[in-house]
Amino acid sequence: MNEIMKRFDRLEQLALLGAKNVLTLEEVCLLTGLAKSSVYKLTSTRSIPHYRADNGKHLYFKKSEVEDWLTRNRIGSQLEDEQKAIAEHFCNKVKKGGLK
Repeated sequence: MNEIMKRFDRLEQLALLGAKNVLTLEEVCLLTGLAKSSVYKLTSTRSIPHYRADNGKHLYFKKSEVEDWLTRNRIGSQLEDEQKAIAEHFCNKVKKGGLK
């Protein structure tokens, strides 16, 4: 029964995250799956966009910026790479006047 309650609590937290625009450190950890120490390190190296309240003690994050940060290094599929190579090949042929 205790395991069911833990899962329910986690689902509830994730549902609440969906409605928020500004996240706390703990919520960023939940969203990203990163440990607090990892997020602190990312903020100290200014690798992840974040904000400090006026007193400088609390960290806040815009959810959209965290999501953008998570998806910043997109790796295309093999099919996309092949299509790009074919398009570049034919584009170069046209530029050189070789395609008739």
